[in-house]
Amino acid sequence: MHTHILPEKLPNFAEKFGYGDFIYLMNNQDGSANMMQGDKFFRRIQANCWDPDIRIRDYAKYNTQVQVVCTIPVMFSYWAKAKDTKALAEFLNDDIAELCEKYPQNYLGLGTLPMQDAEEAIKELERCKKIGLLGVQIGSNINDINLGEPEFFPIFEAAQELDMAIMIHPWNMMGMESMRKYWLPWLVGMPAETARAAASLIFGGVLEKLPKLRVCFSHAGGSFLPTIGRIEHGFNCRPDLVAIHNNVNPRRYIGEFWVDSITHDPKLLEYILDMQGSKRVMLGSDYPFPLGDLEIGQFIQDMNLEQSVVEDIYANAALEWLNIDKSRFIIDGDNGKQVELSEKG
Repeated sequence: MHTHILPEKLPNFAEKFGYGDFIYLMNNQDGSANMMQGDKFFRRIQANCWDPDIRIRDYAKYNTQVQVVCTIPVMFSYWAKAKDTKALAEFLNDDIAELCEKYPQNYLGLGTLPMQDAEEAIKELERCKKIGLLGVQIGSNINDINLGEPEFFPIFEAAQELDMAIMIHPWNMMGMESMRKYWLPWLVGMPAETARAAASLIFGGVLEKLPKLRVCFSHAGGSFLPTIGRIEHGFNCRPDLVAIHNNVNPRRYIGEFWVDSITHDPKLLEYILDMQGSKRVMLGSDYPFPLGDLEIGQFIQDMNLEQSVVEDIYANAALEWLNIDKSRFIIDGDNGKQVELSEKG
């Protein structure tokens, strides 16, 4: 359940703020755009990164009506001054809220926050709630500080009080500078980052203290669930190092958080479903980027899963995570097909 989106026109915030390599867009004549980071080329994106109608048509090919959209993680900009990150977040969040208001049967929105400053982050979280967003997407670390550290706890506490869902996406991957070759930050670093976030929230006591906080870890939880045996063994054999802030076995939290279905591997998805239960596994896509599941759940159709499990993945798990009722949607298509929610950024 995650899909990424940007405004078609993204101004140069570095010029506005007077510093920094904020991402901006250089629109090309062929309808594409170059994402620029300062004077460096970052990535070329196509119109499906912002055109709502193209996206709706692409998802319709795979019987998906509803997309949960959030920004691209590189836009987090936690490195900047908090007031400037908040201004950027307001711009991005307003754009997503406007999209969701215009296409209520096709889009649900997650915001972004200036996580480097808890007070500013909570203000924007409250504003996200007011403008109709259902939660926020945050990074797996904040300027290399783990999410389980005390300075972030008030943000998570506010999210629980406001009934706002949290999606955690890997970014700023650890060890990036030492493994640039072979695209290893994306292939190896991202799964490790997501496991880092899950472990830090558990060992830091956040999930224990906030049992009603609804958290989703993207990319099927990264390497957390496949390595839970090692994590649990470390908890048991070195409690003096591991269980210092939370003495609850980490395995107990499995099934209390959500993950998406992006495994690229049916065998691994079977394992994830066995661990989590189908009500905690949501359809994911990472659309429109090539490392995502751009056939949007087609491999799930080929797995011969029970229909109730498929319906949980395609709709029920995400509806519960976002705390919304399916009745708000008019289901398009024949035979009243399930709404599938995928997260797009």
